Amino acid sequence: MKKLIYILLALLIAGATAYKLTSNKEKLAAKAAVSQIKSQAISVQLTEPKVGKIDKSFTAQGNFAPMNSLTLLSETSGQVQKVLKRKGDKVRAGEVLVQVEANTMSADLATAQANFEKAKRDLGRFENLAAGEAITKRQLEEARLNVKVTEAQLVAARQRVNKTRITAPISGEINEIYIEVGSFLSMGTKLYDIVNVDKLKLKIQVDESQVLLIDKGDKVNVKADVNAAQTYEGTVTAIAAQATNALKYDVEVEVKNPEKNSLRAGMYGTASFQIAEQRDALLLPRESIVGGIQDPSVYVVENGIAKLKKVKAGTVTQDQVEIVEGVNAGEKVVRSGQINLVNGAKVQAI
Repeated sequence: MKKLIYILLALLIAGATAYKLTSNKEKLAAKAAVSQIKSQAISVQLTEPKVGKIDKSFTAQGNFAPMNSLTLLSETSGQVQKVLKRKGDKVRAGEVLVQVEANTMSADLATAQANFEKAKRDLGRFENLAAGEAITKRQLEEARLNVKVTEAQLVAARQRVNKTRITAPISGEINEIYIEVGSFLSMGTKLYDIVNVDKLKLKIQVDESQVLLIDKGDKVNVKADVNAAQTYEGTVTAIAAQATNALKYDVEVEVKNPEKNSLRAGMYGTASFQIAEQRDALLLPRESIVGGIQDPSVYVVENGIAKLKKVKAGTVTQDQVEIVEGVNAGEKVVRSGQINLVNGAKVQAI
């Protein structure tokens, strides 16, 4: 037994030693790789920060969504007798879509109507009797109350009958149908999905430097990715007051669909915001930035050595970034080839 324990301990010690040697070997290999990178001259393309006019115009992409869309639910119960509109059909607000069996509700309506008429006749008789003090005031008040109660019952019965004729609440197109003739409806049964694409909204996101450049009512050029040759006029209709977790602001641009409704909800689109304001700024090509716009750095080359420097970015356009601090005009900055660089690596310009 002791011999077995000694063997297991020896194996554990041997395994730990092997793991430690392997780990040290990997660390040495990594250091050697970095040293090799620093010792070899890496080919890069250089640029210089230059003062120029910064154009604040920008584009943003998103998806088209319908201005109005809803799922129509049943407000009545009963068996479907007629389905008048199907998937793909255009409908107008108030147009009948479905007819539900209404025999029982019609009978209830007739009963409610009769009760209301009787209550009115009883009230007229009681008022005549009250004039001759043949009944008490309480009896007269009860007759008046009965008229109000039966009238309310009549209104409710009419509404139940009316709801057996299910109508479209908005104009649009039937995108989906969930019932057939013979289906039995209960309250809340899903009937149709209706969308209105006569007008669409392009839902995009912009960053904090861009959201300050736009206002509600601004005119925007919009294109659909499937037909980039066609340009549509859009209007900014909504700008979020609060940023998302990604520090982006939701913006909606309303676009009127052409007569043939060539734009469809769900398509990708691009909005082009033309900003007239221009000013002088120290600019670098956007591809020079390392680490992203939120935490930007650049490689500055001095005496053939690449040094990583933190910079502060200002306005960002499609292809240029304003540099507020960190580098100066005339310094040599790596424009491409950064993927192979580490701080202190030798470089050669191409």
